[in-house]
Amino acid sequence: MDMDTQTPKTNQPDNVYSMYKQNVQKYFENISKNVPQYFQSMTHLQEECVKVCEKAIDASISMQQEFAKKNGFSTEIPDAMKTAFVDINKQVVQANTVQNQIVKTTIDATVQNIKTLNSNVNSFADLNKNIINSWTNPITNFKI
Repeated sequence: MDMDTQTPKTNQPDNVYSMYKQNVQKYFENISKNVPQYFQSMTHLQEECVKVCEKAIDASISMQQEFAKKNGFSTEIPDAMKTAFVDINKQVVQANTVQNQIVKTTIDATVQNIKTLNSNVNSFADLNKNIINSWTNPITNFKI
């Protein structure tokens, strides 16, 4: 039995480069579909982690507060310590805000660099083609 009759012919490319290009396109089409779902899942995971951390800390504080109350421990703190706690918290929040701004700026710069590279890929390919042509023309034009 002939191999051609066993395998249905689809729109298969005729050469290795066409086949490679077709497969690469399918791969990136698949990635393009999956990336938004991946980031949505990661965002959801992060939100749930933040919620569970907050709940765990709140539960721990409530438990400690209840324990202190039932055992008659004083939970009063001096004004100087209150001020120190508030100041430390402000600095932590400010540091987190600055860190987030730095990360966002870095990501934005990286995206811009990738966009620049993307817009220049064809120029790089053309340059490489010209280099290949300059190398191969003397060889192909050389006659013995």
